[in-house]
Amino acid sequence: MTRRISILGTRYYVLAGLLLSIAAGARASELSDDLKARRARVMEKLGPDAMLILWSAPAQRYSLDIDFEYRQDSNLYYLTGLTQDTTILVLMPGNKTQRELLFVKDRNPAREHWTGALLTAEDAKTRTGVDRVFRSSQFEEIVGALLNRLPVGGDDDPIDASRFNEALAAGRARVAIALGNRQLSGPLTPELEFSRKIRDRYVGFQMSDVAPVLNELRAVKTPYEQRILTKSVEISGEAQIAGMRAAHAGAYEYEVLAAIEAVQRGRGAISWSYPSIVGSGPNATILHYPRGERQMQAGDLLLVDAACNYGYMAADITRTYPVSGTFSPLHKEIYQIVLQAQDAAMKVARPGVSLQDVHNKTVEVIKAGLLKLGLITDTTGDQYKMWYTHGASHFLGIDVHDVGDRKGPLAAGMAFTIEPGIYIRQSALDTLPRTADNNALIAKIQPAVTKYADIGIRIEDSFLLESSGLRRLSSAVPRTIGEIEAFLKPKGSK
Repeated sequence: MTRRISILGTRYYVLAGLLLSIAAGARASELSDDLKARRARVMEKLGPDAMLILWSAPAQRYSLDIDFEYRQDSNLYYLTGLTQDTTILVLMPGNKTQRELLFVKDRNPAREHWTGALLTAEDAKTRTGVDRVFRSSQFEEIVGALLNRLPVGGDDDPIDASRFNEALAAGRARVAIALGNRQLSGPLTPELEFSRKIRDRYVGFQMSDVAPVLNELRAVKTPYEQRILTKSVEISGEAQIAGMRAAHAGAYEYEVLAAIEAVQRGRGAISWSYPSIVGSGPNATILHYPRGERQMQAGDLLLVDAACNYGYMAADITRTYPVSGTFSPLHKEIYQIVLQAQDAAMKVARPGVSLQDVHNKTVEVIKAGLLKLGLITDTTGDQYKMWYTHGASHFLGIDVHDVGDRKGPLAAGMAFTIEPGIYIRQSALDTLPRTADNNALIAKIQPAVTKYADIGIRIEDSFLLESSGLRRLSSAVPRTIGEIEAFLKPKGSK
């Protein structure tokens, strides 16, 4: 019997491994197909007279001989799916053949002994769907030849750039790069340095910024991206729930953070979307509270803003809940305002409106609530900004604050947050200029500020706008007062 169980167990693990391998291969193929479609859309918008060049992000030094964990440039990842540094993508929409050229890091066996194997040309082809792969050390030689209208690729497999050559000869060619920071007094980025170098040496083209094209396309998620984002939010929700289980009076904020991030990494996330925010008591009023050192006390609220990056799609979830398991009457008064603001904004968020419209709806609700509690005296001005200190929404995607036009119309396929919040801090009054009007305001609202002091509440969910309506991806995480208290209730209690 023991022998038979062992054989069956071995077969089970072999079969499970095979199924996982097949699933991973299917996902890789699906991503490769999606990447091809993304590049095709970019090239269609650029037109046949353009050459697009995108570079990977540089590695960043942490200290001495230790680097930070590597994070790929978002635009390059969007078009290649590669997470290796020293990678360059060149797209030439007008080429009859080989419109996509990829340059990957030169192999270095001695270095790979320390840091792991680098991509082979075949690896890069398989992952990206780009057929023509060169080494990064060949980039300047090949691009220089293309800008000089010289043959490239060799007799056996030449790159047919005749359309781009014609555009160069006629002076209408364009070289498109992501120009990034272009402040007059700011340092030149590597992209701007490259732009200056080629303009000094070659003629027949204009430089253009490809960011508007990429931003427009990245704002609407493909079906593949939507599935990955949904998975990212699912993992983030499970991690938030693990944090809720770990929170109790006497525990430290970092214990909650550790429980959250263990689930994120244990479920396959590559990292957090942003440094986790775990703030209890007065720390909940600090928007990006960084430390997580405080010991939580009975009666505290705990604000947890934490989510993960899975497959280069970033989720974003915030929950605020009582460490002792039950909201106090004062907590409930503020919490209900924030919850009502989010509910109202969810009803507004639909195709054709903007994120600014969504924010404005939360402001309308929060103003009314603050006035009722005596925390402001006027709903026509900006008094509310003392307590509601950020926007209600941002786009989600490869970056947690993803690209997109906040004032432009929402469309199906866009992903974003809705995250109203109220943060009552005495310092908001203490730092007001002492004018006659401000002195009168302080005198009127100080009792309410003292009453609700150090209460910080934010409720944030990740949403996907679909053709059928708005979908709250993070709906599995308790959100209402009743849901949270029921979840936090000790097992066996009535």
